[in-house]
Amino acid sequence: MMKLKIFTIWVVFQIQIQWNQAQQSYVNNKQLDCYNHFNTTDGFVCNGVSPTCLSYLTFRSIPPYNSPSSIAFLLGSDTVHIAKANNISDVDTIPTNNLVIVPVNCSCTAGDDSSYYQHNASYILKLRSETYFSVANNTYQGLTTCQSLIAQNSVGIFNLSVGLTLQIPLRCACPTRSQTSSAVKYLLLYLVTWHDSYSTIAARFGVKAESLLDANRLSSSDNIYPFTPLIVPLTTEPSLTEPASPPPPPPPPAQPPIAPNHNSSNKWIVVGAAIGAALLFFAAIAFFFFFIQRRRRHHSNTQKPKELSSSLPPSMKVCSNSYSTVPGTSSSSWSTVSNQGALRSAADSLTIYKLEELQKATDFFSEKNKIRGSVYRGSFNGDEAAIKVMKGDVSGEINILKRINHLNIIRLSGLCVSGGNSYLVYEYAQNGSLSDWLQQHNNNNNNTLSWKQRVEIAYDVADAINYLHNFANPPYIHKNLKTSNIVLDETMKAKVTNFGLARVVENDEEEHNQPHLTRHVVGTQGYMAPEYIESGLVTSKLDVFAYGVVLLEILSGRAVAAAGDGGGGEKGEELVSEWVIRNVLDGDNVREKLREFMDAALKREYPLDLAFTMAQLAKACVARDLNSRPAITEVLMTLSKIRSSTRDWDPSDELQHSSSRSFSHW
Repeated sequence: MMKLKIFTIWVVFQIQIQWNQAQQSYVNNKQLDCYNHFNTTDGFVCNGVSPTCLSYLTFRSIPPYNSPSSIAFLLGSDTVHIAKANNISDVDTIPTNNLVIVPVNCSCTAGDDSSYYQHNASYILKLRSETYFSVANNTYQGLTTCQSLIAQNSVGIFNLSVGLTLQIPLRCACPTRSQTSSAVKYLLLYLVTWHDSYSTIAARFGVKAESLLDANRLSSSDNIYPFTPLIVPLTTEPSLTEPASPPPPPPPPAQPPIAPNHNSSNKWIVVGAAIGAALLFFAAIAFFFFFIQRRRRHHSNTQKPKELSSSLPPSMKVCSNSYSTVPGTSSSSWSTVSNQGALRSAADSLTIYKLEELQKATDFFSEKNKIRGSVYRGSFNGDEAAIKVMKGDVSGEINILKRINHLNIIRLSGLCVSGGNSYLVYEYAQNGSLSDWLQQHNNNNNNTLSWKQRVEIAYDVADAINYLHNFANPPYIHKNLKTSNIVLDETMKAKVTNFGLARVVENDEEEHNQPHLTRHVVGTQGYMAPEYIESGLVTSKLDVFAYGVVLLEILSGRAVAAAGDGGGGEKGEELVSEWVIRNVLDGDNVREKLREFMDAALKREYPLDLAFTMAQLAKACVARDLNSRPAITEVLMTLSKIRSSTRDWDPSDELQHSSSRSFSHW
C-alpha cells in the first residue's frame, strides 16, 4: 500500500513537471510595473529540449523602423531573413502598423537565480526623454521589459543619457519536450493589440486556440492585454493568415418551370401598363411639390436677418426678449444670418430654454450660484446644469459641440438667446475645474488629488484631444487647452470644456499637421506654443504643447503657466515650461530635483519611475521645435501604459521600495 502511494505521488510529480515544462507564464501586464520584480518579467525559463533554437518575434512597423533593414538593425536580426519571412524585398518600405515576422536566434542565458531564454540586441539612446520604461514598451513594443533592462544594464534609471548603449534582452523561447512531441517546431512571440482575442490570434497563425492557451499557461476565461507578448506554437514556419470568412449563403432552390399561359400573360401586361402609368403620374406630382418646396426653402435661407426670427421655434422666440437680467451682459442685438441659422438648426437636437426658466434655475443668476466668470450653476427639476452666459456670435462653439460626442468632452444640452446674449446649458461637473483642485493648497483646503487620480485625469484629457484630432468628423484643434478648461464630474472623470477658440482642421491637411497661419493670436500665456506666439502658426501640435504644460501642472500642483514666461515677463524670454524643464529634468541630481518638483500634497506616495516617465513625456510635448513633439496618439499610448501600471501599484509598495532600494540604480 505504501509503495502504491509513493508511486502515485511520483506519477503526479512527473505530470506536474511535464505540465510546467510544456508552458511559459504569461507576463499579465506586469511589465509596466518597473518598480517591482516578478519572475514573469525576467524572461521565459529555459525548459526546452535545446538550449538554442530558431525562434520568431513579431514587430509592428512604425517609422523609422519600417523596412527590413531598419527592423533588423533594431532587433539584431538579419535583413534578408526578415524579407524572406514576410515575402517582401529587402528594400521595401513596410506600411505603418503592419505586423512583421522577425527570425532570431534564441539562446538560454544564465542569470543570478535561474536561466532564461533571450535574444540579445543593443540600442543607443537617441533622446534625452528616453527611459527604461519607454525603451521597453515604446521602442521595443513589449518584446522586452523594463525590469530585465534594469537587471542587465548597470546604469541607474536616472542616469541614462544620449549616446549610451543599452543591452536589450528580447524575450523568446524554444519548444519543450511536450511541445515537440506534438509536432511543434517553432515558438513565435506575438504582440497583443487592441481587440485581439485567443481565437483571432490562433486563426491568424493557423493554430488551435487550445494550444495557444496551453503554451502560455492560460485559460479561456483569462484576460490578455495590449502591449504584452503571447507565445504561439507553430508546426511549420510562420505565415500570417487572416481568419476565414464565413461561407456565402447557399443559392435559393431553383423554381420548376411553369408552362406559359398566353391569355393570362396578355391580361397581366395590360394591368402592368396601367399600374406603370399611374406611378408615373404620381411621381410627376411629387416632383412638382418637391420643386416648389425647395424654392420656398431656398427663399427662406436668403431672407433678411430680421425675418429669420419668425422661422425660429416658438420656445426660442419666447426666449428672445429685448432685455437681460444677468449682471455684466450686453443688450446689443445680433446681426448675422449665420449665427441665427446655426441656432435654428441647433433647435433640432438641443433643448431651447426660456429666459424665465434659466432665471428660476439660477435664482436670477445670483452670486451664490456663480461657478466661475460668467458660468452659473442651475437646477432644472432636481437636475443640475452649468449655464454659461456669452456675448456675440456663439455659432462656432454650438456647431462644434453638436458634432462631437465623447465621454471626456463636456456635453452641450440646451441654449437660450435673449437681448443679444447667449445662454449655453452644459452638463454639470460636480467637482469643479482641475486648476482648482491642483491649487487647493493655496486655499488651505486639505483635499488633494492622489497619484492614481492624476494619472486617470491625464489619460482622460489625452483621450479627448486624440478624439478631436483623429476621430471627430471633421477633426478639430482645441487651441485653448488649460487646467481651468478641464472639469471633473462626480466620479472625478475629466472633461474638456470651452471650445470658443477651436478651429476645424482642413480636409487637405495631411496628418492634421500642415501649417496654417493666423494674425489673430489669442490664448492663455504659458500654454501657447512658441511658433503660435511668434508667427501665428496653427497645427495640431499646438494642443500637444498645451497638454505638456497641463501634465507639468498635474505633476507639480503648481500653476506653471500663470506668469506667462520664466523670467521677468519681457517679450522674448523663455516660457515657463522651458524654465521648468531646464531646471528640473536637465543636468545632475535629477532624482532629487524631480522629488522637489512633485506636488508636496502627494507626500511622496507615488511611483517615482512612473512620475519620471510622465515628466519626460511632458518635456517632449513642450519641445520648442514642433516637429520634435509627439503626436497625441503617441502621448495616449504612453499614458495608457502608465495608467495600466498605476492601477496595479500599491502606495504601500513605495515605502517598502524606498527603504530597500539599491542606490547603484540611481
